[in-house]
Amino acid sequence: MRPGGLPSIPEQTARTARAAFPGGSLPMRVRDHLAEVFDDALFTDAFPDRGAPAQSPALLALVTVLQFTENLTDRQAADASRDRLSWKYALGAELSDAGFDFSALSRFRARLVGHGLERTLFDRLVEHCREAGLIKAGGKQRTDSTHVISAVRDLNRTELAGESVRAALEALAVAAPSWLAGVIDVAEFAERYGPRVDGWTMPGSKTKRDRLAQVFGQDALVLCRAAWSDTAPVWVREIEAVALLRQVMVQTYIIRTDGRGREVIKKRDADDSGVPPGHIRLASPYDPDARWSAKGDDLFWLGYKVHLTETCDTLPEAEAEAEAEAEAEAVRLPLRLITDVHTTEATVPDVKATAPIQQNLAERQVAPGEHYLDSGYPSVDLVVEAAGRGIGMVTPLLADHSPQAKAAEGFAKSAFRVDWKARQVHCPQGATSAGWYPVTQHRRDAIVIEFARADCRPCPSRTNCTSSVRGTRMLTLRPRELHERTTTARTEQDTESWRAKYALRAGIESTVNQALDVTGIRQARYRGLPKVTLQHAFSATALNIVRLDAWWTTNPLRKPRTSRLQRLSHQLAG
Repeated sequence: MRPGGLPSIPEQTARTARAAFPGGSLPMRVRDHLAEVFDDALFTDAFPDRGAPAQSPALLALVTVLQFTENLTDRQAADASRDRLSWKYALGAELSDAGFDFSALSRFRARLVGHGLERTLFDRLVEHCREAGLIKAGGKQRTDSTHVISAVRDLNRTELAGESVRAALEALAVAAPSWLAGVIDVAEFAERYGPRVDGWTMPGSKTKRDRLAQVFGQDALVLCRAAWSDTAPVWVREIEAVALLRQVMVQTYIIRTDGRGREVIKKRDADDSGVPPGHIRLASPYDPDARWSAKGDDLFWLGYKVHLTETCDTLPEAEAEAEAEAEAEAVRLPLRLITDVHTTEATVPDVKATAPIQQNLAERQVAPGEHYLDSGYPSVDLVVEAAGRGIGMVTPLLADHSPQAKAAEGFAKSAFRVDWKARQVHCPQGATSAGWYPVTQHRRDAIVIEFARADCRPCPSRTNCTSSVRGTRMLTLRPRELHERTTTARTEQDTESWRAKYALRAGIESTVNQALDVTGIRQARYRGLPKVTLQHAFSATALNIVRLDAWWTTNPLRKPRTSRLQRLSHQLAG
């Protein structure tokens, strides 16, 4: 590859496009305003400087972004580069240019994933916007997540076992046909695993289904033992489908010896032999990173999560009043751009994503001064750490979950007075704690407080204070800074002023909805976390380009609807 930028626009292409689109179009405006963002130099690590000339990665990146702005398939995007005038203008192509084969796009993505360049173009666009003053550090940003459904079908445990055997057989039939023919009866296995394993075609009887599951387990055991035998080539067990089969067999079956000394393979039971936790349990032989997860009682999905962060700076008060007063004059609303996109496995809780997101923002010099998040993201440790880096997290901390606080009866933790210097706690009835024990709980520093039996048992309020069999009250506190920060935050978030400020977070829901409508971000296009990460990075890039295009045109952003009665009210109040 010879690094360079986008090719110049042929005169005939430019003249024809301008005649057909006097006002321009999104692809044309992207070319006019953002040509410098698309540079081959961004992708030099993925393309060698020797050998036959490669398709320009800058061009393929631009095609991919335009593809995501319209949620097109690879074939549709390749066709658009041939038959759409605005795309030819953006790509700098002659009108007679025949374009490229659609497979070039998948090869381009594979190179990016193979060299860790999934976010390169997204980061470059954010950097360009920062240099242009469209994104500034120290402002307001908000984050939310949504679930992403994997590109593989849902399988129950029996289907997973059978399909894993089938996937391994398919891979071995291509990679090691002679070896495979020597370890199994090919005709028998071909009859059993020729069509895909489907629960709809399984026996209706539970006894027969259990027997089929046992057969799948026996076949998996035969293949795994053959692949890991001393006589098998080492590379056989390194085939991904074979390695995944071994993992599926271990998580699904257990091998025992019956009373006669015979080896028996049995399907695992959660209450008996146990099953692996969800974050390490495979759900498909075709996507090793997809995981089952749940949110609440209604949402249960197989796939991933994506976290989107966008700017949400508000108008200064004077401009906000001017907008309310002027019906005809359009006040230019702040441009809201996505500053970070973070993809995780489905089982990763939101709180685990907070620090990586803020670190990414800081590394690209766009860290916010105020970060708006829902209650799934914070912990008091994260709030204090972020404050140390100059980021104020505007988010509700989890409430006190003690039985007393939940029931709104008796003495919750907030009713006790802590004397940090004396290392004592005083209860509402005046008793002083008898024990102060610094401990480590769940890898976090904490302090366990214990009151004496002599004080608790005769106390007239004991039934409202504790239900402990010992009859004494115990408290668990965090270190002083964290405890006081938690107390202050819980007090603040019960005020109307804090609720009014926090209402700004709700706008991220519309961004998630736009991502679903424009790019189809909730449905994974590809398999595996790296490729899904790439998809989400290009989706976020496409959303930013759609928003920039709206900013460049005459109607930059749709203003919130204001009724005529509200406008009259503002005029009379003025």
